[in-house]
Amino acid sequence: MSTFVLDGRYIQDHFPGIGRYAFNLAEALARVAPDESFRIIHDPRLVNTRYDLDLLARRPNVELTRVAAPTFSLREQWLGARRALTRDAALWHSAYYVMPYLLPLSVVVTLGDVMPLVRPSEMPGAARRLVYRVLNALAARAARTVITFSRAARDGLERALGIPAGKIVVVPLAADARFGAASTREIASVRDRLDLPEAYALYLGANKPHKNLGRLIRAWARVGPVTDSILVVAGHWDARYPEARIEVAALGLERRVLFRADVADADVPALISGARVFVFPSLYEGFGLPPLEAMACGTPVVAADAPGLAEVAGGAALLFDPLDVGALGDALACALADAGLRASLREQGLARARQFSWERTARETLCVYRACR
Repeated sequence: MSTFVLDGRYIQDHFPGIGRYAFNLAEALARVAPDESFRIIHDPRLVNTRYDLDLLARRPNVELTRVAAPTFSLREQWLGARRALTRDAALWHSAYYVMPYLLPLSVVVTLGDVMPLVRPSEMPGAARRLVYRVLNALAARAARTVITFSRAARDGLERALGIPAGKIVVVPLAADARFGAASTREIASVRDRLDLPEAYALYLGANKPHKNLGRLIRAWARVGPVTDSILVVAGHWDARYPEARIEVAALGLERRVLFRADVADADVPALISGARVFVFPSLYEGFGLPPLEAMACGTPVVAADAPGLAEVAGGAALLFDPLDVGALGDALACALADAGLRASLREQGLARARQFSWERTARETLCVYRACR
């Protein structure tokens, strides 16, 4: 039996995506590798309203260890000197690039993507991007192996940071088990709570520039007159990027586009399940988890033919050029008008989603651990 240390301090509200990855990975690892031991460190002072760490602690092969070292603190750089954390451990896994860089054992780090280096507009300010580059480079240098989620992300890491290809291992993500076709009652309940019509196309995600919402709104201006569906733009709203709302007002689409920010996690599967189509027009994604979640819910997916997204879709989505407003509009119009196409996309999507699971993610991650110990 080996002991593997997982830095669980990222399982907190500040890191919704990374926290979900770290928690689901830890739970699946403990389940698929009962003969291995997992020491999960956490700082109980960090706000975590999403995940129950006690569920992990109830596993016989999980040791939950408290530390007083918040993320982004100088104190975390001394964690490697704490014998209680590294005692008899074969490896330390960090799920984020801001991490303890001096550790007395083998290190695996997960780098999901380097978006600000691929698309600098995502992180304005040369000084901020320089710090981002340096910290990612430090993490990659400290690690024996770098895990990322797609071939597209691997290629970005190679180009932006010069990480040797042989040092990077692709381990795909998966949709949570809660993502599945919701019942008619659940869908109606969520529609009532969010004040949504019966027929809608859905975008669910952030509103950062690479999400390409401006082109989506302009494409919907073409689609709207020929469909009875409403476009719903849901997800976390960052006030720094108001362009989508400005576009809606400029085009007079207030009745054809509805914004629903910060939808409750419990409502997301039913919101997706109720949509006629799920649209995801991003210019770049390290993996593209939302379309996979939509596929798991049985919702037809219309997605950008962009790095990360096409790889995850695997032929089970209707793809379009994300730089071409006309192509985006045509894809949406085609999917909304053709029930047969939607049915085909639904079946292909369900089959594609079944190829991904947290058990698969855990087993492939465990292979990385065992190769590094």
